[in-house]
Amino acid sequence: MPRNSAIRYWLVMLASLGLILGAIYISLTNGQFDMSVTDVAKTLLRIHPSPDYDLVIFDFRLPRIVIAALVGFALGIAGAVIQGVTRNGLADPGILGINAGAGAAIVLFMFFFQGGFNALGWLSTLSMPLFGLIGGLGAAALIYFFSWRNGKLDSQRLILVGIAVGSGLGALTLFLSLRMNPHDFEMAAVWLTGSIWNANWAYIVSMLPWLIVLIPMIMRKAYIIDLLQLGEDGAKSLGVSTEKDKNTLLLGSIGIVSVCVSVSGNIGFIGLMAPHIARRLVGIHYQRVLPVSGMMGMALVIVSDCIARMVFAPAELAVGIVISIIGVPYFVYLLYKAKA
Repeated sequence: MPRNSAIRYWLVMLASLGLILGAIYISLTNGQFDMSVTDVAKTLLRIHPSPDYDLVIFDFRLPRIVIAALVGFALGIAGAVIQGVTRNGLADPGILGINAGAGAAIVLFMFFFQGGFNALGWLSTLSMPLFGLIGGLGAAALIYFFSWRNGKLDSQRLILVGIAVGSGLGALTLFLSLRMNPHDFEMAAVWLTGSIWNANWAYIVSMLPWLIVLIPMIMRKAYIIDLLQLGEDGAKSLGVSTEKDKNTLLLGSIGIVSVCVSVSGNIGFIGLMAPHIARRLVGIHYQRVLPVSGMMGMALVIVSDCIARMVFAPAELAVGIVISIIGVPYFVYLLYKAKA
């Protein structure tokens, strides 16, 4: 990595970290129950702990911040991988139908355990990522089946098939949610808009093992994504097993997205925006794009969650709605730019 590029990369990472820490500070200290920095520090360091402060920080605000950080980081990386493998800057986990597949499986899980969902406790929480993964893989299998042409994956066809499969699974999800009892329907509706208001430590424990395995696996293959930008023939001439590596990277991304959807619902546009911002800041090499995409995704979700909690307080928006308000104009801008 050239010296100037390395300096730019680390400056971007430090600036992202500063933005994230600033958003975390605002999230911890502001809300219906305002707290000072001293109160937060004493609570975290267990200096004269107060039950009220413990409840607000450890049961409500801190799990929410951790979930937002993990989901944003993971979706940013997954989006960068999908755009790199398909060589399409408009590709996104939501557009490809992966979110819809994972969401349909989670709603199916909720549907069959109507009324007893909360009674299952930890078992239901730990099962949700597994159901999300099954749904994401099922959607991916359908997309792969219809996108496979002449012994290889057609990247452009992949996008079109993903949109079609996503629409079909979205209709199935809506049908199932309308047949739920009122309480479960309300929970499913809030969850489907992309919400982390019900975040807890059990959700964090359920998703961490998947992220710990899948994200490092993808990071190690960052150089493969760079080589894939040369095209099928160019990558093969450099010794890349293109179909095997593309499948590994896409399946890893599907796993990451499915796990995120299982705990945060359908948060769209992070996988679209974060990689574009990262490439503008640090260039096109994926060994830098992937970490910066993760940091951008983390910042977007944490900041959007701050806005969702505070702008309309005491009412609260789902974080997915805030991100969509930002993401839709950005997507239109990218379409206009691509057309130009």
